[in-house]
Amino acid sequence: MTTHSSNISLKSLHTFQLPYKAATMVAITSAEQLSQLEDDYWVLGEGSNTIFTTDFIKPLVRILIRGIEITETSDTYDVSVGAGENWHRFVTTMLDQDVKGLENLALIPGSVGAAPVQNIGAYGIEVSRYIKSVDAWDRHECKLVTFTKAQCAFGYRDSIFKRSQGRFVITQVQFSFPKTWQATLSYGALAELPADASAQQIKAEVIRIRNAKLPNPNDIPNAGSFFKNPVISLEEFSALQERYPEIPSFAVDATQVKLAAGWLIDRLGLKGFQCGGARVHDKQALVLTNAGSATGADVLALARTVQERVQEHFGVTLEAEVRLLGAEELVHL
Repeated sequence: MTTHSSNISLKSLHTFQLPYKAATMVAITSAEQLSQLEDDYWVLGEGSNTIFTTDFIKPLVRILIRGIEITETSDTYDVSVGAGENWHRFVTTMLDQDVKGLENLALIPGSVGAAPVQNIGAYGIEVSRYIKSVDAWDRHECKLVTFTKAQCAFGYRDSIFKRSQGRFVITQVQFSFPKTWQATLSYGALAELPADASAQQIKAEVIRIRNAKLPNPNDIPNAGSFFKNPVISLEEFSALQERYPEIPSFAVDATQVKLAAGWLIDRLGLKGFQCGGARVHDKQALVLTNAGSATGADVLALARTVQERVQEHFGVTLEAEVRLLGAEELVHL
């Protein structure tokens, strides 16, 4: 366990690259080390879904637990992964080992430990489809616990880990991949691939699409999709569809529909809209960016303006997908 004393720059530790500092930071390389920590800390993964809006005064803990272990049964590949592994490298490793299933989730930034928190998803696949169980440190009970898939209570970009507001620190994730793999090609541009496309071909196409649609944080600092795609009732959708017949939508179940948040923002002409140094990306309206000199106040002002205009115009509430951090805790829009 390594402790960094004071005034740790956060600019390189989160992809929005705001110029703030953390009081202290601790690196964790094994689950057992968590028992040695004082309870009042915040866990930071790779910083791809977190924006620091000011200096952070609580200790920051980085989970750097590594390792990938594959166990084969007659029907499945069961894989145990350290929470500190990079997500895209894990996806690549699985496909290189001919373990298929995560190809649609290629190039999503972040760590393996962050994946269950958000129940990350893309192109018709959510990570919960393949999660078998999750190991985590319970900060209230001061012990390691294991959650079954059902206990994880996964939802759209949601889980018990997200709702518990930091109580559980994920240390290990167990996946189970059926050997009888079937491609998921029904979503978006993947539908143009041939029906017999291989997992590697799907991965390559997902990477191509993501690189074309989303700005690279190394070139334009950002935290990916800033807002969740809103889910509304069929009744609400019918009313919107009367006004906007071209509005894109995706069925969630028999009673709910998911809208494209980026389309709503784009429809209002907000691409390129800027508050201080924070800007709606010129090509992808769902992405807010650091135009070079953004402050936390700029980001919050921009996000709230977008949120308010979408609410006023469409009657739809946008929720942040990113985590916005103040000096000690989450900031809500």
